Amino acid sequence: MSDATSGTEPETTGLDDTAQAEKILRFWETARVRVNRNTVGGVIGETTATTVAPQAWSFGDSPELADELLQLVLDGTKTATAELVSEFERAGEPVPAKGDLSIVLDGAGDPRLLIRTTRVDVVPFAEVTAEHAHLEGEDDRTLETWREGHERYWRRQLEAVGDEFDPSMPVVCERFEVLYGA
Repeated sequence: MSDATSGTEPETTGLDDTAQAEKILRFWETARVRVNRNTVGGVIGETTATTVAPQAWSFGDSPELADELLQLVLDGTKTATAELVSEFERAGEPVPAKGDLSIVLDGAGDPRLLIRTTRVDVVPFAEVTAEHAHLEGEDDRTLETWREGHERYWRRQLEAVGDEFDPSMPVVCERFEVLYGA
């Protein structure tokens, strides 16, 4: 997920992939029971050993930023995020859809939240609304600050992959709700 200064993939800072997957699976096992998602396709008794956990990711492009943005979610200030459509395309991932579940990681790569996407709008960068900027909960929560921070961030990210920023680039504006927190 992306925010004024966030990234798309978890920064696991050297965690062993197997250990990371086990942490996520343990979190999912607890979270899905707590939010009454302990059946799969209507089959009672299904376990996480035969199911797949939702995608896990962290806010931000550094462990510090991941923790800062996570805290905004925990405080109830941050209920939205944004990412360029091109970031999903590069990663070969679908754009989020209403009802999708995600596991949010902290800066150390530990699973902390289970969230559900409640709304998705895809609009050009120049048409992101003041309401969305406010819901992201960052800085002074104004559209002007949101645009400045996100443009700066996305210019940096796009430069790293040989692309250029354009205000007409489509942005995925995603709203979410917290279902469970560890």
